[in-house]
Amino acid sequence: MANEGSLGAAVIGLHMGRSHLEGYRQNPHTRIVGICDTDERRLREVQQAFEVPIAVTDYRELLEVDEINLISVATPDYFHAEQSVAALRAGKDVLCEKPMTWDLEGAKEIVVAVKETGRKFMVGQVCRYAPGFILAKKMVERGDIGELFFVESEYAHSYREARGVGDWRVDPRREPFVGGGCHAMDLLRWIAGDPIEAFAYANHKCLTDWPVNDCTVALFKFPNEVIGKVMVSIGCVRPYTMRSVFYGTEGTIICDNTSPQIQLCSRKNFRTVPAFASFPVEIASHNVAAEIAEFVDCILKDKPVPTNEIEGARTVAACLAAARSAREGKPARIELIA
Repeated sequence: MANEGSLGAAVIGLHMGRSHLEGYRQNPHTRIVGICDTDERRLREVQQAFEVPIAVTDYRELLEVDEINLISVATPDYFHAEQSVAALRAGKDVLCEKPMTWDLEGAKEIVVAVKETGRKFMVGQVCRYAPGFILAKKMVERGDIGELFFVESEYAHSYREARGVGDWRVDPRREPFVGGGCHAMDLLRWIAGDPIEAFAYANHKCLTDWPVNDCTVALFKFPNEVIGKVMVSIGCVRPYTMRSVFYGTEGTIICDNTSPQIQLCSRKNFRTVPAFASFPVEIASHNVAAEIAEFVDCILKDKPVPTNEIEGARTVAACLAAARSAREGKPARIELIA
């Protein structure tokens, strides 16, 4: 049975967007009003499964529906700016899948649209809702490992069998460091702050029929002389992981979003011989329902959105700087979007 919530929700793009529909169906404050997808078979299947009253193949038709208050943009990366800006200017609040955009120009367009319309905008940087990463951030903030000096994360995810519907991921415009690496980059930004410079190397040995580099390793300068590293591989042969490590002057945290525990080594816990202690966490690597719950709460209570357009744009800027450094073979400054 559909919710009778106060906010009417719609989803554009039903491959990634199905998890958004699940989140809206679970939320007591939302009801699903409309969906959009260019694949008519998928559109009708999802319409029936979720009992959606409005199903269209042109997203612009959803923008004209007064009953729709918020829209999830879950289409391929290069549609995000166009569809998000159009929805904002139509008076809708917008939850946009990561990365916010595939280029900096689109990110800036969204920033301007949010300022001009006053609508709320959220980027789906879902790693901020993974229990292991939430606990790691709490440990850092309460001083369990002292002062940070080195942070690292990785996005290791084989795309060999994940080319995207219609091969949309196999596109020379789509930098893997932005498309997938934005997860790891945003995680480090969330915990260590905004980096100012990147230096990267890349190669192309695994997905040789793809038009882009499939492995990139980048070093970053973070505030307070913290050094950071992000590795992105879309051609690796291994299960998906976002293994992340946080080194401090008094300890170390090892975590990821696919393991049932987080590891902490701290002088507070071990006065003599350093050792790791394990802390159990729930596995929720793509916790879209929690993401939606926070966005809805921000809308209803008129609170600031944590992963807003500025956060999204800064993550895109950092990722693009790494990709630019790998191409040019020199350090790249990172534009601080405001």
